[in-house]
This record gives sequence, C-alpha cells and structure tokens, in this order.
Amino acid sequence: MPRYVLTGALALLFLAPLLWAGVASVSPQGGTAQAVGWGFGNYETLAGYQAGIVAFLWNSAVVSALTVVFTLVVSTLGGYAFAWFSFPGKNALFLTVLAILMVPYATLLLPLYVLLNGLGLSNSLLGVALVMTMFQLPFATFMMRISFEAVPRELVESAMVDGCTSFGALRRVLLPAVKPGLITVGMFAFLAAWNDFITPLVLISDTSKQTLPLAVASLRSQVMGVVDYGATEAGVVVLALPCVLVFLVLQRHYVAGFLSGALKG
Repeated sequence: MPRYVLTGALALLFLAPLLWAGVASVSPQGGTAQAVGWGFGNYETLAGYQAGIVAFLWNSAVVSALTVVFTLVVSTLGGYAFAWFSFPGKNALFLTVLAILMVPYATLLLPLYVLLNGLGLSNSLLGVALVMTMFQLPFATFMMRISFEAVPRELVESAMVDGCTSFGALRRVLLPAVKPGLITVGMFAFLAAWNDFITPLVLISDTSKQTLPLAVASLRSQVMGVVDYGATEAGVVVLALPCVLVFLVLQRHYVAGFLSGALKG
C-alpha cells in the first residue's frame, strides 16, 4: 500500500503543472482575453496571434517530422554498422559520437548558424531539423547499437545462408526485431524537436516560420511588453497535448525499448 501512495503522490506532483495550466487557460484572469467568466477566449487570442496557431503548429510538425525521419535513418544505419561490422577505428569513432553528448549544445549553435548560412539553409525549417537531428544522433546511435546487439546473431546468419544480403537482413530480420528501440528513438527525437526553443530562436528570423514554442514565448499583449498569461497558458496546453498523446500511444514500446537496452547492458 505505501508504494501506491508514493506513486500516486508522484503522479499528482508531475501532473499538477499541466492541470494548473489547463484550468488557468479557461479561467477568468484580469488583464487577459478571458477576463470575465470561464471560456475559450484565451485560445481565440492564441489562434489569431501573428501568423496564427495553424501556421505555428504546421511549422512545429514539419520540424518534428523531419527530425524523426532523419534521426531514425541515420541512427539505424549507424547503430547497425557499430553493432554488426568490424572496421578500423570503430571504438574510437563510437566514443567520438558519444563525446558530443558532453558538449552543451547551445555552444554549437553559432558555428552551426554560420555553416547553415553558407549552405543557404538559415532561416529554414529544414535547417532547424538538420541541427535537431545532429543533437539527437549520439543518444539515438547508442540506443540503436544496443538494440541491434540484443538480436541473436543466429537469426541474421540464417537469413544470409538463405541468400539475404546485409541490407536484406537489416530490412527483413533486424528492423522488426528492434522495433521497440526504433520507437523509443523516434519518440525522443519528436519530443526534443517539438519542445525545443533555443535552436529555432537562433536559426529562424521570419515570424511566419516560427515554431509553436517561439510563438508562445513571444505572446504578449503588445502593450508595454505585458505578458498575456491566459493566452500563454493556452499555448502551454496546445504544446503539451501532442507530447502526452504520443507518450500514451507509444509507452508500451518505449518501456520495452529501454528494458532491452538495460538487459543488454
């Protein structure tokens, strides 16, 4: 019984900020669009802010989708190579990839901005997605390597005896076997890209290309810089809902992916 009380208390502790934001977004607050009575006036303010909530959601969705696709493709191929093939400098290269985790990513944004500007990708959603992918790759490659190493080698060897190439074995045997790892990596990439604030802040200057976190942060009443807290809380709710839904749908695979990594480790 004590463990249920403890887990219940922890659940309430973690849910309390989101519940508070949900109530605050529809409650009457002085100095906001929802100053009188309960309702969705704050959401209407958010919907009409600058380019509009649909444009901000679309920009965030594009960046998140591209980040997930790029991260899955590169980390899958990288993890496969590190787990199943031998080549000179393999361990040193893998340690170099992991060492990127030690570098505060904000310190890399300025040189990345210069690089993207040279490639003509500054102030673009594709540029933001490429930078977000780079920051996700160390953990994603590590996760995929562990997932591939947990697959029995006999399965792949049997596939090759039956005529599969290395790529065929990857597609037909390994990818179905590492599905929990793929989902875990994809979910982490989505959450990081969807919620990231600093990268689009540095790389995006056009307001029509802003992602939702930038729009929520800049949401003000335009009068003496006063923040519209009601509309901001509505933005927090809109930001959080996709993350909660993705986690609820994929939590079973997410736990399985981490357990496979833990068991292998």
